[in-house]
Amino acid sequence: MTGLRFILLILLAAASPLKASDGYELWLGHPPLSESEIQGVAEGLRALCAPSRGALQQTARREILEATERMLGSALAPVETVDQEGVLVLGTPESSSIIAGLDLADDLETLSEEGFLIRRLEVDGHPAIVIASAGDRGVLYGTFAFLRHLQVHRSLDKLDRMESPRFRLRLLNHWDNLDGSVERGYAGRSLWDWEELPEVTDPRLADYARANASIGLNGSVLNNVNASARSLEPEYLHKAAAIAGEFRPYGIPVFLSARFSAPMELGGLSTADPLDEKVSAWWKRKAEEIYRIIPDFGGFLVKANSEGQPGPLTYGRSHADGANMLAAAVEPHGGVVMWRAFVYDPEPGSDRIAQAYDAMKPLDGEFASNVLLQIKNGPLDFQPREPFHPLFGGMAETQLMPELQVTQEYLGHSWQLAFLAPMWREFLHADTHAKGPGSTVTATVDGSLFDQNLTGIAGVANTGSDRNWTGHPLAQANWYAFGRLAWNPDLTSEAIAREWIAMTLTRDEEAAATVERLLLESREAVVDYSMPLGLTHLMWEGHHYGPQPWCDHLGRPDWNPTYFHRADEEGIGFDRTKEGSNALAQYHPAVRSRFADPATCPDEYLLWFHRVPWDFEMKSGRTLWEELARHYQRGVDWVEAAREKWSGLKGKIDPEIHAEVAERLEIQERDATRWRDACLLYFGTFSKRPLPDGVGGPSQSLEEFRRQDPLDLEGP
Repeated sequence: MTGLRFILLILLAAASPLKASDGYELWLGHPPLSESEIQGVAEGLRALCAPSRGALQQTARREILEATERMLGSALAPVETVDQEGVLVLGTPESSSIIAGLDLADDLETLSEEGFLIRRLEVDGHPAIVIASAGDRGVLYGTFAFLRHLQVHRSLDKLDRMESPRFRLRLLNHWDNLDGSVERGYAGRSLWDWEELPEVTDPRLADYARANASIGLNGSVLNNVNASARSLEPEYLHKAAAIAGEFRPYGIPVFLSARFSAPMELGGLSTADPLDEKVSAWWKRKAEEIYRIIPDFGGFLVKANSEGQPGPLTYGRSHADGANMLAAAVEPHGGVVMWRAFVYDPEPGSDRIAQAYDAMKPLDGEFASNVLLQIKNGPLDFQPREPFHPLFGGMAETQLMPELQVTQEYLGHSWQLAFLAPMWREFLHADTHAKGPGSTVTATVDGSLFDQNLTGIAGVANTGSDRNWTGHPLAQANWYAFGRLAWNPDLTSEAIAREWIAMTLTRDEEAAATVERLLLESREAVVDYSMPLGLTHLMWEGHHYGPQPWCDHLGRPDWNPTYFHRADEEGIGFDRTKEGSNALAQYHPAVRSRFADPATCPDEYLLWFHRVPWDFEMKSGRTLWEELARHYQRGVDWVEAAREKWSGLKGKIDPEIHAEVAERLEIQERDATRWRDACLLYFGTFSKRPLPDGVGGPSQSLEEFRRQDPLDLEGP
């Protein structure tokens, strides 16, 4: 390393912010280490002994060489033997004779083929670091884990880690359309340019796959669950194959959402009845065609008989009939079917949140072995807070797969800060009591409680063509957090936040602590200023941005906010006890009894499960109206304080990112105030009680709020 280059490197590393970042590199920028850090790492990391066999191991080798050169100022020297101190050995027993000769067989046997170990040990008499796995994917994931360790901890002391992912499938679901638009997308257009494919492939495709692999994700569903049958035409299959080719070096197979009526729309059949022999034969031929074009195709995601989508119920068949027919088509090729449980088309008058359970529970045990029932975390629709879906723990004979929403459809789009790791942890660690205490949601789906063989977890993606991928710069943390929790659902929100901050924003300890607090508190703040105490689905119609609690004119009752809050002069909330809709009966007795009594029901779910009067005494001793108003005010206060704290980070965060986040926090404060004012004005028409002291008064009338679409305001 030349003296001038070394001086420039140290000057860059010494600065607190991670400089010159527009967000494109995500958490993979690998900025230079400081002089002391370089010296500490360089003593134990001097050379790389890694095979070039196989695409995934070649990718791992390249990642190590490029990242260490950026962090240390010079690349590791490639070697073929361990004849010195400080060699990093990478590979599998099949690809590396060195690893094959080490005493690692018992450890590797305990890991999955995607698992890895990272360990300091002696190799041929020399201290070395080994990244080993039984499979090529595990080598790649171990490589990224090692680089993450260097970025976050910057120490090689006491390295001894063994990890396997808890879920076999760890997927992003893209609700992308063939015209380039993205349903519920807030970061530009689709990453897939269908018009240019397959002749032209955007370099971002490989960068996207690399980012996913770096956090342990292993698949992408390319198209919207509200699918077009054209996605299965040969023209589009070849386009999907071009995407798959860009993803393959990072171990990311592609999946497709399948339109159930495709045999009619593409095949000219008169029916899509899953029990019709011609229909099942058509799907088998289509599967054979797909696997000829995309040999490592993962399988189908299906939304059926939901929100106007075609499905098996049209023909008097069950959801299991439909899923199993498709499963039989892909099973010879090793494919899977993910059948979404987001269905609500029941008898008039039944409770919307109970409908998916009522539809799916009777089918427990009827789904094929390569089918996963994909279920949203809550029984409604990705709201800022919901109790866990009762199907988790309720279908012991069916392979279940949680579906989380990374894109912020109901949490302020890409204009508001809402770090979702705490929400997902709340869900994953909720106790279903399916087999007594400790039967967490995670245990019901990771195979540990019900011996589930095929496991998975899906996240509805928040990526788009915006330069920084996610619109809001800090929304990248949700993509990162989903991948980390998909790999290990026991990771804490704090640990995930610290990792992401250290790799993306700043190394300044005080600044990092401030950002961590903002991230960890942000989702609860959104709940406070939008839908506290179990209120839900108060969003503006259509785009779901901003408040519209008065909305009562939509096509069916359970699309309207008034259906969910049921406010009148007597009180507010939805009674789901046995005196009401009895949706609580879908939970196991211990959960049911806790939620059924207002005295033991947590405040955050009170109005979800109970209808209570405005003067109901809360656990705080305040009335419901006072508590509701104070929550709304607390949310606004948090955003005001967050703006001030973020402003204090100027000079410690990249200027471009700092300015953009500051602008969006300004919009968030305006929106939080609007939520508070509009909701309290509206609910106040029923409660007929004054606002408590300390709760701000509205700046305009209720009628003005009712006339003004939030997306028409300056900013969003």
